[in-house]
Amino acid sequence: MAKRINSMKQLQKAVMPVMQGMADAMAERVYETLNYFLQEYYKSYNPTSYRRQYDFLRSAVKVEPKVKGNKVITSVYIDTDYMDNYYDATGYQVASWANEGLHGGTIEGNNTPHVWDDTMKETVDNGELLKLAVDYLKSRGIPVSQK
Repeated sequence: MAKRINSMKQLQKAVMPVMQGMADAMAERVYETLNYFLQEYYKSYNPTSYRRQYDFLRSAVKVEPKVKGNKVITSVYIDTDYMDNYYDATGYQVASWANEGLHGGTIEGNNTPHVWDDTMKETVDNGELLKLAVDYLKSRGIPVSQK
């Protein structure tokens, strides 16, 4: 059913649910990709001197989209505070090392991904999120094209 739009405020109200859904779909794709690279990171190295607690593996967070004024905000991140039980390293250090392809700051695994950078390459840099956004809008009846 068509809606009658007579003001920018009405237009914003009509479009905002679509924008929330699109933002959620995009965040979900980044979250899935981040979790894939976290799994690959863990597969790339089998420690012999310590027992893993898997905190880093479970550190990915996806925030549900929220409307803030005329914007929809969501985020995906590694919760470095969740990783508070490492010896001689902060969660931030562990995440930074993982993004350099290192385990424990010095050990290279076998084909270790650069967790965050590879996530960005596979979602943002390659245009996948843009394509997802265009496809999402088209599926909601909003005509858009991508160059």
